Amino acid sequence: MPELPEVEVVRRGLARWVAGRTIASVEVHHPRAVRRHLEGVGDFTAALTGATVAAAHRRGKYLWLPLQRDGAPVGRALVAHLGMSGQLLVELPEEPSEKHLRARFVFTDGGRELRFVDQRTFGGLAVEDTPDPDDVPTRLAHIAIDPLEPDFDTEAFTAAIRRRKTEVKRALLDQTLIGGVGNIYADESLWRAQLHGARPTDKLTRAQVAALLEGVRDVLTQSLAQGGTSFDSLYVDVNGQSGYFSRSLAVYGQLDRPCPRCGTPIRRESFMNRSSYSCPVCQPRPRARR
Repeated sequence: MPELPEVEVVRRGLARWVAGRTIASVEVHHPRAVRRHLEGVGDFTAALTGATVAAAHRRGKYLWLPLQRDGAPVGRALVAHLGMSGQLLVELPEEPSEKHLRARFVFTDGGRELRFVDQRTFGGLAVEDTPDPDDVPTRLAHIAIDPLEPDFDTEAFTAAIRRRKTEVKRALLDQTLIGGVGNIYADESLWRAQLHGARPTDKLTRAQVAALLEGVRDVLTQSLAQGGTSFDSLYVDVNGQSGYFSRSLAVYGQLDRPCPRCGTPIRRESFMNRSSYSCPVCQPRPRARR
């Protein structure tokens, strides 16, 4: 599933290609694409037709585009979640429709269209209320901000994670605690901090939490600079280009390859029906609690 860097790359593309443009028409090709818009397809298209996209924002793995009419905010936004395979692409109108095209947005200027393509239909679109023009839509308010945002409160995060009685990797994946981190970047961040994912959070020192946050910020920043991580053709930016951070992964997906720090073969362990990758030497398993 796309994580913070992949979604942020898409947000930047939307800010460049879509913000400031007025929607002339909306086509919904599959109702599942707008299942989160409980008022139905007709209401979804009516809410967007004639509206101007004011900006492009992100919270965690969600995107939202605040809407305006006649230059004034309407207190609503187009919210998008890419799910496992969703793509928001900007395409010339004459380009053929994609096989898994789920929704098309045509603009009054006649330029590039915005298309929502989703092979597995786990992603979705909805128009939702926003308390203020640039505020997070109500349904996304529970998602924590990510550590790359200026308002991220390091002290509050340190206190919160040390209060939890869970494993550190589970805490990293908790979107109410820290936004945008998924399985790939959790493993990479833990490797940088030299922590095993099963380390109890209530046993972490402040120095270990600081190292963990530094690792999270480093890996997210590096991935953003390389366009995110693309393992297949589904993870692309708005122009259909893949990221190449997968070439820089230290542990994730690197089973039996040498650890970049000590040379020990990387191990794989089962974790929540997924996989965790770590270095046996740099990231020793914690002792079992007594």
